[in-house]
Amino acid sequence: MRRAILLLSCLGLGACTFEPGQGFAVVEPTVRAAFEPLADRTTPDGYQQLASNYQVHVAGASLRLSGIELVAFAGGSGGGFNPANPPPGYSLCHGGHCHRDDGALIPYEQIAAEAGGGGGSSTVVTMPVAGPLNLLAAERFAVECLPDCALPQTNVSQGRWGIESLNLEGTVRDARVPARFPGERRFRWVLSRASTGDAPAAVLDGTVDLPSDRSTPPRAKLDLNLVLTARLFDAVDWSTLTQGSDGVVEINGDSNAEVHAALKERLATVSPEAEVTRGER
Repeated sequence: MRRAILLLSCLGLGACTFEPGQGFAVVEPTVRAAFEPLADRTTPDGYQQLASNYQVHVAGASLRLSGIELVAFAGGSGGGFNPANPPPGYSLCHGGHCHRDDGALIPYEQIAAEAGGGGGSSTVVTMPVAGPLNLLAAERFAVECLPDCALPQTNVSQGRWGIESLNLEGTVRDARVPARFPGERRFRWVLSRASTGDAPAAVLDGTVDLPSDRSTPPRAKLDLNLVLTARLFDAVDWSTLTQGSDGVVEINGDSNAEVHAALKERLATVSPEAEVTRGER
């Protein structure tokens, strides 16, 4: 209780001097998750143009998170490893691994060991997020921190979003003439982890620049943002997907498993963003 009162006082005054063991920064996190239309792809009746010349309209979008982690990467003798700036030979770091030039997927821990001889990652703070979130409402809200919002001396460089489930549904049509299929088709894509206690269905990694030390103001407002767009569906050939008996294309169905896997991989390349605003020391 005494510590909680001290932290609240610091946030209100913005001028506390932290004693040993009380943290080097206090973070105030907010979260916003959205499925947003792209202005340069919007048709007169509200559909989104895809690179494939199909057009989609998302009428429902919900997200449930297992939580968001703030991750720090320790530097070893070789400088450590930061997935936002992978070492030579690696690219596209997301979901706990990077793509090596030969096509292999290499875990962060292995790359960190190669890069720094002792570098590695650690979760500094976990932020539980109650859900489900309506991505079409896109509201920003404050979240709590576990164990608390006082950070140790470190440099937070990544925000890791655990996706427990994602549900997108709407309609799709073909803008080509002649069309690859007539009229509109309803679709639904449900991504979810197998069962409670399993690993998240997907992990999205975003860059965060949040030093926690004596040289920066201790108060840090952290606005975390995840935006999904119609680009997610750019590579889908909707004419090849199987419709159910009710006429709905269930992308996560067995007959559409290949497209489901491709969408999951494309989702994993989406990078959440973070905006840090430092208060007075």
